[in-house]
Amino acid sequence: MRSLIARCLTVAAMPAAAVAQIGLPALPSVDVGQALGRVGGLAQLDRLSMAEAARTLAETRVARLADFARRNRPEVELDADRNPAVRGVLIATGIDSIAITRAAAQGFNVIDRQEVEGLDLSFVRFSVPPGLALKAARKALAKLAPDAEIGVDHIFFPSRATSVPGVSGVSEASGGVATPSIGMIDGGVADGLSLSGAIEQRGFAEGAPRASAHGTAIASLISGRGPVRGAAPGASLLAADVYGTAPTGGSATAIVRALGWMAMRRVPVVTISLVGPDNTLLRAAVRAAQGKGILVVAAVGNDGPAAPPCFPASLPGVLAVTGTDARERVLPEAGRALHVDFAAPASDMKGAAPGGGVMPLRGTSFAAPLVAARLSAHYHEARISGIEPAVRALMAEAKDLGKKGTDPVYGHGLVCGGCATR
Repeated sequence: MRSLIARCLTVAAMPAAAVAQIGLPALPSVDVGQALGRVGGLAQLDRLSMAEAARTLAETRVARLADFARRNRPEVELDADRNPAVRGVLIATGIDSIAITRAAAQGFNVIDRQEVEGLDLSFVRFSVPPGLALKAARKALAKLAPDAEIGVDHIFFPSRATSVPGVSGVSEASGGVATPSIGMIDGGVADGLSLSGAIEQRGFAEGAPRASAHGTAIASLISGRGPVRGAAPGASLLAADVYGTAPTGGSATAIVRALGWMAMRRVPVVTISLVGPDNTLLRAAVRAAQGKGILVVAAVGNDGPAAPPCFPASLPGVLAVTGTDARERVLPEAGRALHVDFAAPASDMKGAAPGGGVMPLRGTSFAAPLVAARLSAHYHEARISGIEPAVRALMAEAKDLGKKGTDPVYGHGLVCGGCATR
C-alpha cells in the first residue's frame, strides 16, 4: 500500500492546470437496510459468512440502483456501467469555443457554463440530442471535442445502511462562521440541533437546505452536545446540502459547487459520506481542493467488498474510512474502495434525530465524520505544509486492527473508538 502521507502530498502539490478535468446526482428510493429484508435485515447480515454477505450486497446494489432509475425515469437514466445519472446531460471540462460550436451544430446544445468559485474550475453542461442514450452521446461528443474531458452527471447516494425516517423542514444558515473547522457535504441539518459550535448551512440543490435525518446525524457526530456527544467539541461547521427536494439531488455538479464553497471559506477538513462511481468533474474538483490544502475524508460505502470501488473515497489523497461494530470488527457491508486508510465506529451507536432525541445508526457514513473530527484536532488551517504532521498525528492515535500494521481492511487502524454514543 502506497504511503497515505505520500498520496496526500502528491496530489496537494500538483499544479491546478493538471487538475482541469472531471461530474455527479439523488436519494435512493430503497436503502440497504430495507433492501435486505429478505435476509432478515442488517442484524441477519451479521450472521452470514463474508462470501454470502458480499454476494447478497452485490445483488442488492444492482437492484437498488435499477429501481431508483425506474422510479425517477423522467430525470434519471443509467450510464454505460449501469450507474444512475442525470438524464440527457453531459459535462465537458477543458473544452474550447470551437469545439462547443462544432458540438452545437450536431445537436449538443449548451445548457449553461459554470465557474466553480474557489476551485478555479469551469465546465460546460450539454443537453444530449433527442433519442440518443448517454453512452452513445458521450462517445459522439468526445469525437467532436477530442481535447476535452467528457463525463456524465452521476448521482451519488448517502453511504448509510440503516433505515431512518425522512424529515421535512428547513434549516437556514445560522450566523456567519469566520473560520469553520470542518465542512460536511451531505443532506441538510435540522434546525434546532444542539451543537457545541456554530453552524452555517447552504443549499446546492432545488429545495435546499432541507433538514434530513442523514445530515442531522452526521452533524451531531461531529459537534453534538447533550444526548449525542460529538467527537470535535466546539467545532464550527460549514454544512452543504446537495440533495434538497430534487430527484437529481446529490449530483456531481452540486457536490462540486459545494466543495468550491468550502474552498472559498478555507475549510481545512471536509467530510463526505456520499458514494458513487468515478466521475471526471468530481475528480478534478477534489484535486483542485487538495491543491489548496483541503483534506477530504470520505466513507467507503455499504455495498460490500464485491461491489465496484466507490468514489470519492477511492480518489488519490482522499482519506477513505471504513466502519466497525462495537466489537471492532469491520462491518460485512463495508466497501473496500481502492484504498482504506482508517476505520471508525459505524454500528451499535446513536446519532441525533431531526425531531429531537436519538436514533440508532449503522453504516460507514457515520464513521467518516468521526475521523474528520479527530483529523481537525491536528489540522487547524488549510496549509499544505501542515498535512504531513496532521496525518502522522492521526496515524499515531489509531489502534491497529486486523493484520499487524497497515492492511487493506482497516488501513492504519481504528480512530475514535471511544467516541460513539452507544
